[in-house]
Amino acid sequence: MLPHSPMKHIVLYALLLTNTVLLAAPTRERITIKGSDTMVILVQRWTEVYPNKKKLEFQITGGGSGTGIAALINGTTDICASSRPIKKDEVQQLIDKSGYRGMEIRVARDGLSVYVNRSNPISRLTIDQIKQIFTGQITNWKSIGGPDKKIILYSRENNSGTYEFFKEHVLNKQDFSSAAQHMAGTAALINAISKDPFSIGYGGAAYAKNVKAIAIAKAASEKYVLPEEQSILNGDYPISRFLYFYTRKPPEGTIKKFIDWVISPPGQKVVREVGYYPIK
Repeated sequence: MLPHSPMKHIVLYALLLTNTVLLAAPTRERITIKGSDTMVILVQRWTEVYPNKKKLEFQITGGGSGTGIAALINGTTDICASSRPIKKDEVQQLIDKSGYRGMEIRVARDGLSVYVNRSNPISRLTIDQIKQIFTGQITNWKSIGGPDKKIILYSRENNSGTYEFFKEHVLNKQDFSSAAQHMAGTAALINAISKDPFSIGYGGAAYAKNVKAIAIAKAASEKYVLPEEQSILNGDYPISRFLYFYTRKPPEGTIKKFIDWVISPPGQKVVREVGYYPIK
């Protein structure tokens, strides 16, 4: 090609134009939120309707509460979304890594629900019956008044905050049955239950689509309660919990503005729209 050929001038002009565009592009601040699969649909909705994001973008990933807390400890996420409280040893790891003990913000409430297929005649269980089912002591629906069919168990994976909460508060820290099938996310678990008439599983209240949430009692002599807003807010439902945001240190700037909005009336309205329950 000749030194002053038209093609050379075209290439130089294109490069100049490209550089000009890149230099003129406005910078966008990014907030990363990682953790609970239970909270993904809620976090996504918050970020979709958040009003102050003209120069802001969000990066949202699940993976489980434990994964989110590990990312917070390692400094690879701005906010950890968790469906369980942070543990003492995790707080110590935060202190060792960053010099801060972390900041906990309650952002929503959830009625951790036990789900069966819609065709299942069982509509209520006690906490002890649920414990016996998921630890493998009860293996046939006939034992609790259902059809003479084997119970198919679905659980979350052990990096899930929902898994840990259920194991601690329902199973009294006993191990799940070896027959339980561990699902990567609540959506996958719900989908499996909706297709299997003899299955049972557990998950966040917002996922109650095409399945049946059962009423739960602390004991057979006590009232059976469904995971509904009033029963969760007044403490009647036996396995309700908070959902959390965690940051390494007290949030500042754009992150603080976002979290303040999440716990404000407009942000809490989104909580109810998604299917969870407000903190106030």
